[in-house]
Amino acid sequence: MNTRRADCAAPFGVMPRGDRLKRIRQLRLVVLSTAMLSAAQFWCIDSAQAQQEPTPRRIAVILVGQSPQGSGAQALREGLRDAGYMEGRDVVLDWRSAKGDYAQLPAIVADIVRTKPDIIVVESTVAMGAVKLATSSIPIVMSVVADPVGSGFVESLARPGGNITGLSMMMPDILTKRLQLLKEAMPGLKRLGVLRDPSVDWHSKAFEDLAAAAKQMGVEVTLVAAGRPGDFERAFAALRRSQAQALYLLDNAFFFAQRATILRLAAESKLPVVSGGATEWAKDGALLSYSADFTDMYRRAAGYVDKVLKGAKPKDLPVQQPTKFLLKVNLKTARALGLKVPASILVQADEVIQ
Repeated sequence: MNTRRADCAAPFGVMPRGDRLKRIRQLRLVVLSTAMLSAAQFWCIDSAQAQQEPTPRRIAVILVGQSPQGSGAQALREGLRDAGYMEGRDVVLDWRSAKGDYAQLPAIVADIVRTKPDIIVVESTVAMGAVKLATSSIPIVMSVVADPVGSGFVESLARPGGNITGLSMMMPDILTKRLQLLKEAMPGLKRLGVLRDPSVDWHSKAFEDLAAAAKQMGVEVTLVAAGRPGDFERAFAALRRSQAQALYLLDNAFFFAQRATILRLAAESKLPVVSGGATEWAKDGALLSYSADFTDMYRRAAGYVDKVLKGAKPKDLPVQQPTKFLLKVNLKTARALGLKVPASILVQADEVIQ
């Protein structure tokens, strides 16, 4: 018994060789098991951290006249990148385009609202009206919308209220300025045709404002309407009967989508066209285009998206107006119509198309 006590108390270094090798193997197993357990714990921590990476925020974008590949859409993407968002990592953009067909909007809007995106970005006044009716909770950012106060989308520019904010196109001022530019380009203008879309409510008020400004300039106006592709032939026949000397287009995503038809009929009727909207109008044959810089407005809309994603409420973000405007002149069209655009217009132009 005493011998056993002595063996148990013997130092490790004087253990019998067989016992010493056995103890060493045991210690190696303990060290290896501890290392494996630590590695497993670190792997679990890394996996948990990976699983906790934030889910990208989803931004639905409703386009009516524009496309997801257009200049406005690219400006929105650039604005988000400038704000630090990487598409796919931080945000997912859900693009929906009606391709100029307002009839598609109810289904598009209903589907978007059903999926509950974090934010909806809206292009066009008609689309904005459909979205407002569909949701009062999802934050909405207007990118290119005419007269949001007059249309009842927000309470005021300074205090929007509700779930809507963004940018206004400042339409009444632009409408008058566009007419002034046309009158300056055509000093002898006495009879003006105006094309509206009867399905766009704000066109009624826009025409009233335009007619009042035209009267002060000594210009008579004839209103014609087109709400479907088949209406344009009749509208231009009415313009020819009225002996209109030029055609003024009220801003409209449907007209933009149908611009090839409109500009062809205008050329056949020898009517110079003045329009707003995107660069494509002047490039494709309008005599003049003057409007807010839509590319800049889309880029600024990204700033609103950033603020909302960071917790700001739309009702607390004042609606902003355009700060940049673009005038484009098509001299090729002017020559085809026998018009000489005065130097006073050309020096104001941001782009002169030869």
